[in-house]
Amino acid sequence: MVSHSGLITVMQRAVHKAAPRLRRDFGEVEQLQVSKKGPADFVSMADKRAERTIVEELQHARPDWGLLLEEGGEVEGNPDKPRWVVDPLDGTSNFLHGLPHFAISIAVEDKKPNGEPEITHAMVYQPLTDETFWAEKGRGAWLHDRRLRVSSRRYLDESLIGTGMPHMGRGNSGEWTKLYNAIAPEVSGIRRMGAASLDFAYVAAGRLDGFWEDDLDWWDVAAGLLLVKEAGGFITDYRGQDRMAARRQYLAANGELHSKLHKLVARSLR
Repeated sequence: MVSHSGLITVMQRAVHKAAPRLRRDFGEVEQLQVSKKGPADFVSMADKRAERTIVEELQHARPDWGLLLEEGGEVEGNPDKPRWVVDPLDGTSNFLHGLPHFAISIAVEDKKPNGEPEITHAMVYQPLTDETFWAEKGRGAWLHDRRLRVSSRRYLDESLIGTGMPHMGRGNSGEWTKLYNAIAPEVSGIRRMGAASLDFAYVAAGRLDGFWEDDLDWWDVAAGLLLVKEAGGFITDYRGQDRMAARRQYLAANGELHSKLHKLVARSLR
């Protein structure tokens, strides 16, 4: 068994406590109460129940930590302590349509000496496949007990690239079309699966060779960013800079493919 910190154990307990009810709700999805947060943005009782369960576990373990929650917003904690970043059900639209591709995402956000936020621990859990992707800063990324490494592919024409797509109320369709038209002719395939946390986890595991998307919220990406970095990957914004959160742009791959993808992206957005 790979050793890990107590924080990873706390996160494991939280996701495993929330998962059985999510699996049960998924099997009875037509009976769920669903409300609309915005255009094409839904929240179900499954999201709310999962978040409540996760928060109870996290607060029990670290009562003075703050939280950033997709459904519950920001919960203030001791400003000198880290905070949890939680998406209780990433891929809600998939979930509500009976598509078995969704995840729970939890990250620990601490501060660097200069005050900038830094993700130090991460977990993405797929309740239906029982896959636990986790990472700790400086200690690698893992799927259960197996060390993860990003894909070693070097050529775009051999690569499978993930993305998100603009839809009602989200994203810039004009910009996305430019990116797609630049990337699609150069790669072996493009996939849009609808759960960004799993997309990042799949890049970390080498299942996807790269990924791009913008207009993502922090709880969508916080855990995934650390997974990719600790698996040896590179993540930047579309300009190749480390301002992903500020610009809400994410381009991830191994070093060689990232360079090639970034050239295509930069050229298409001139």
